[in-house]
Amino acid sequence: MFSRLSDKLQDVFKDLRGHGKISEVNVTDSLREVRMALLDADVHFQVAKDFIARVKDKALGEEVLRSVTPGQQIVKIFHEELCALLGGDASPLNLDKPARILMVGLNGAGKTTSSAKLARWLKSQGRSPLLIAADLYRPAAIEQLAVLGEQVSVPVFRPEAGETDVVRSCKKSLEWCEATGGNVQIFDTAGRQEIDEPLIKELQRLRDFLQPKEILLVCDAATGQQAVSVAEHFHSALGITGIVLTKLDGDARGGAALSLRAVTGRPIKFAGVGEKTDQFEPFHPDRLAGRILGMGDVVSLVEKAAEAITEADALRMEQKLRTASFDLEDFLQQFKMLKRMGPLENILGMIPGMDKLKDSSIDEKQLKRVEAIVLSMTPQERARPDILNARRRQRVARGSGTTVTEVNNLLLRFSQMRKMMKNTGQMKKMMSRAGKNFGLQVPGGLGG
Repeated sequence: MFSRLSDKLQDVFKDLRGHGKISEVNVTDSLREVRMALLDADVHFQVAKDFIARVKDKALGEEVLRSVTPGQQIVKIFHEELCALLGGDASPLNLDKPARILMVGLNGAGKTTSSAKLARWLKSQGRSPLLIAADLYRPAAIEQLAVLGEQVSVPVFRPEAGETDVVRSCKKSLEWCEATGGNVQIFDTAGRQEIDEPLIKELQRLRDFLQPKEILLVCDAATGQQAVSVAEHFHSALGITGIVLTKLDGDARGGAALSLRAVTGRPIKFAGVGEKTDQFEPFHPDRLAGRILGMGDVVSLVEKAAEAITEADALRMEQKLRTASFDLEDFLQQFKMLKRMGPLENILGMIPGMDKLKDSSIDEKQLKRVEAIVLSMTPQERARPDILNARRRQRVARGSGTTVTEVNNLLLRFSQMRKMMKNTGQMKKMMSRAGKNFGLQVPGGLGG
């Protein structure tokens, strides 16, 4: 998401950096292009207008125009204003007792899935969440929550068959919560295809009965301006405390993310970045602003790596690389680790400058074929690829559904990589180049 907007903004910045001096004409022309890019990304018209006005006011300041690097100064202003537009700092959940969270939104936004994802995230933070099915209209929603609850190992309260009064059902759920012993209660409420009076009245009754500390509106980022309209209506009727933005990994233009905070005055607290229950994270405005402006998001990358790799694994891999004993079994383990970190395109987007490689098109299907090839080998073959003769390679190709040529290409690339590892001088040069790209110092004793 935001790829088109990001590309357009970086083109504008590149042009501004090319000017030794920046005039009011340069700034005005550039901001006109930015405004069109924001509107094209489905950002709310008034939000885009106000954003451009704030940036222009600061960009035309004497400090910027007389600066030695005016282009860089304007990029800094953009980053600051984008952070402010998205909400400034991350907003934590209010989990004061009784910690009750009401999940609301339209059908299809991802309410039930987000409830389970939130429960999983709370568990990772040391909490004991409970899931309560409060949708009495869609039996499939109750069953879906039960299945997801089992996946994330969180208890789920199911309403009695035939129950039609949501407040009565939730009153019973509170007794169940007391007996079960959790410390955070997440209520997955009913939705509709569109906002209507009966839905709002039911949610208002539920809100008044439960007195939740958080009312989180689940919004589909792919719906653009509709998401903004939905947020306005729900906030007006219920007084939402925050927003969960789903499908941020999609191909949509993403303007909803840039509009919701400004329109409702309520923070985006979480973002769904994939279908799996672990693809859910607290929303950090400064990190998303960095990604949009092509600055990457190294903090999130490090956090994801820490979740996927144990310290023991990291030390073992360092030793393998230093001694050039890295084999195809290690390669497979690294592949699995990378997959645990999420979609590769998302991971590359967190690395500063890697967004420039989008044109090289990362083919996830091709990566799966590589994994299939390695999985089709025996443990002995992974440890000693040199024993893979023609007959064995044919067997691996059949087992992985690939061709012998693909198997040969993989083994050739792997052999070249191992040769490079053995050549400490070449490795040192490669690491030094990588270090310079990221502003790092590479120790002189590498490979010693």
